[in-house]
Amino acid sequence: MAAILALLFPFFGLILIGYVAARVSRQGAEALGWMNIFIVYAALPALFFKLVSRTPIEDLTRVDFILTQLVATYAVYAVVFLVGFFVRRASFGDSTIQAFGGAYGNIGYMGPGLALLALGDQAAVPVALIVCFENALHFITAPAMMALAGGDERPPLKLAVDVIKRVVLHPFILSTAAGFAVAALDLQLPDAATRLIDYLAQAAAPCALFAMGVTLALRPLKRVPVEIGYIAAAKLVLLPAVMYGALRAIGGIEPIWMHSAVLLAALPTATNVFVISQHYGVWQERASATVLITTVLSILTLPVVLYLISAGLLPAEGMP
Repeated sequence: MAAILALLFPFFGLILIGYVAARVSRQGAEALGWMNIFIVYAALPALFFKLVSRTPIEDLTRVDFILTQLVATYAVYAVVFLVGFFVRRASFGDSTIQAFGGAYGNIGYMGPGLALLALGDQAAVPVALIVCFENALHFITAPAMMALAGGDERPPLKLAVDVIKRVVLHPFILSTAAGFAVAALDLQLPDAATRLIDYLAQAAAPCALFAMGVTLALRPLKRVPVEIGYIAAAKLVLLPAVMYGALRAIGGIEPIWMHSAVLLAALPTATNVFVISQHYGVWQERASATVLITTVLSILTLPVVLYLISAGLLPAEGMP
């Protein structure tokens, strides 16, 4: 367990450094703008391109893994939505944001760095596939659900076009697609280009975690929402459990792929959930609190997940 805590320390340490820096410097949210642009448009796309482009193409077409991972994620999404809508009697829009809080993990900022460090380079492919396909589906689901809630007043055709453009032109999707093309064609990039990509990729995790800490500091916790009890339980406990059960049930999934999916499923709520809530003006303060509280709680839950993986207590099908 000491080794696991030592592994997690740099990740939460960088978040803490960002948090403290923001509180001490008292810079406004606009000060984070260019760093976020660097992370989203340069560092993380370079990392995803690197992971995918250096992988045999046959490993990139695991439809069974991709579909099962998405079904597991949205099964938990549906559960949280139904609890919010029918049990808590929340509005359709509020229930939608709650569902994202329970199913949309911080897979972009925290996922790649943590999975590669904890599980090794073999985790690169499943992590890249999860980040690419899950984000793409979230980009589609959010506007579709908010349109049904009446929070998006764009005409249906314009809404569909805007969603398609957002998915197709997002840096994560473009970089992953470029990586697919390079892997499929077995291309060799010039050494100078490879070094630049490596340099950018190395900056992805530190910058993303620091920025996450700053973001949390800029959105202080004003009150603890009642809903955080079932949202946090769904995000930090139910989702990784469902993910493991679903992937083991279908069979034929390599242990490293299964463990990568479980680890990413156990990550706290993504800051994008607050961005979505802010964009539509729905459940904003409580979405911000959800991101902060699940991040703090994950300090306790992530070591448990990593221990279960390292101790062999989450075997794949056919393992003893």
